[in-house]
Amino acid sequence: MAKIKITLKKSLIGRLDKQIATAHSLGLRKIGDTTVQEKNPATEGKVFAIKHLVTVEEEA
Repeated sequence: MAKIKITLKKSLIGRLDKQIATAHSLGLRKIGDTTVQEKNPATEGKVFAIKHLVTVEEEA
């Protein structure tokens, strides 16, 4: 499967609890944290929920 690189670009302070929990489930806790995840529907759904807080890149 393909992989995607997800980086937290904006703070989680003042965000909805659901958005904070979603970021934590992806392994993102602080600004600048990066994680590499499998590209699957579950991960894509999580990224969609916090798309305004993260940047996503395709991994080779």
